[in-house]
Amino acid sequence: MQNNVMHQSSSENDTIMAVWRKPWCRHVTAASLLVCILLHAAGVHARPANMSASKEKPPANKDENEILPPDHLNGVKMEMDGHLNKDFHQEVFLGKDMEEFDEDSEPRRNRKKLIDIFTKVDFNRDRSVSAKEMQRWIMEKTDEHFQEATMENKNSFRAVDPDGDGHVTWDEYRIKFLASKGFNEKEIAEKMKNNEDLKLDEETQEVLESLKDRWFQADNPPADQLLNEQEFLSFLHPEHSRGMLQYMVKEIVRDLDQDGDKKLTLSEFISLPVGTVENQQAQDIDDDWVRERKKEFEDVIDSNRDGIVTMEELEEYMDPMNEHNALNEARQMIAVADENQNHNLELDEILKYSEYFTGSKLMDYARNVHEEF
Repeated sequence: MQNNVMHQSSSENDTIMAVWRKPWCRHVTAASLLVCILLHAAGVHARPANMSASKEKPPANKDENEILPPDHLNGVKMEMDGHLNKDFHQEVFLGKDMEEFDEDSEPRRNRKKLIDIFTKVDFNRDRSVSAKEMQRWIMEKTDEHFQEATMENKNSFRAVDPDGDGHVTWDEYRIKFLASKGFNEKEIAEKMKNNEDLKLDEETQEVLESLKDRWFQADNPPADQLLNEQEFLSFLHPEHSRGMLQYMVKEIVRDLDQDGDKKLTLSEFISLPVGTVENQQAQDIDDDWVRERKKEFEDVIDSNRDGIVTMEELEEYMDPMNEHNALNEARQMIAVADENQNHNLELDEILKYSEYFTGSKLMDYARNVHEEF
């Protein structure tokens, strides 16, 4: 499978792709997409101005949206909004070390780190990585992402469990969520206590309704309308729970399914985003979008090659701990760099194709690799 990273590097292309990821610009005409791009470039969010009299400036820190379920899930092949995860290959190859590989980092240092990773993947020390060895590594790195999410969840859970009783009600979460969006926490809590209208804008209300549905889906039997720490983890990270993974698949199918048959055809899968803008760069991006999604649909997701993706097929595709998927992924990753066609991966090959595995170009530093290895 080819890397899902778009190869355009200009700021204009980055802006267009960022806009397409905005839920409020997902389905647009050519004219309205231009407006969306201008709004995005100006840092404007498509949100009505009359949020509430209690609206305050949201805090500008990293923890602002900790309690909001993320769209991007590390080690999962598809985003919550149905976009392909363009960083998937790096996530399942680098694990928690992904952030260490930076475009601005010293290439020689990055090369040494990549060599170190290769020696760890090469379990039998024969200086060649097989599909089975890569599969084993992918499963380890995926579990690493699971452990990271579990640790982050502890902090997030404490943030929404103010009384520390080990359980969170929907109202407790709703207060913290609105506070993270800039509402006055005390004022919101008082209004909810008195059953007063919160005067939320339509977008915020829709988000809350969706979150409420997801909240009760995460409430494992026996349903008590409270979430403990493990259930809250499933709420934030549905990949940790079979039931929530199925729910996530249903949500994605619902968003993409145009005829209501709860299945996806190729045309439905490649239909986002709708519309193009009137320049060649945008058309190239649109062509890349269709090409990448078509390849993923036909080569990976549609396992029985019947031209239809069922919920079961999508669930198997989305399951990050599926060993069969990990083996297929290992084979596809090796095929990208397997220049000598021996179905294994040697160190010089992985260094030559370092951008695919790490996002960092190291081609100029691969010449004397055998001397250092």
